[in-house]
Amino acid sequence: MGQSGPSATGRIEVAAEPGRVYDLVSDPGVLAELAEEYSGFRWLRGVTGARVGARFRGINRRGARLWSTVSTITDADEGKRFAFEVRSLGIPVSRWQYDIEPAGDGCVVTESTWDKRPVWFRAPSSLVTGVWQRDDKNRSNIAATLQRLKTRAERD
Repeated sequence: MGQSGPSATGRIEVAAEPGRVYDLVSDPGVLAELAEEYSGFRWLRGVTGARVGARFRGINRRGARLWSTVSTITDADEGKRFAFEVRSLGIPVSRWQYDIEPAGDGCVVTESTWDKRPVWFRAPSSLVTGVWQRDDKNRSNIAATLQRLKTRAERD
């Protein structure tokens, strides 16, 4: 993955079975409802499910700013881990990963991201997104996403 640890991460306890939480985070449509900037998707090349190698176009929004990316699912270990690599214009952007561990009557979910942008691509991508302190923004986005995930998983 390039760097040793994630550039932003967060954890939350969820009173729901790991399989239930996995079903939510591995569905790009549900994830778009929970996330801060990621707001929609469509599967590419006739794919209709989250499996390793499947690709989807992500639609991202921050205020009036709108941009798209292409993601490839790299991990789909039901009830344990879901992850995907994100590219923009063919350039690596990030990796997003959701790790789920059983705990008590539910589980602990860790959402992590790695900033994979080449140094030269950081300024142009910041112009598009309006985010200059990406790691700080991702930490706050992860906290919001995890709280929404907890609410959704425990409600349904």
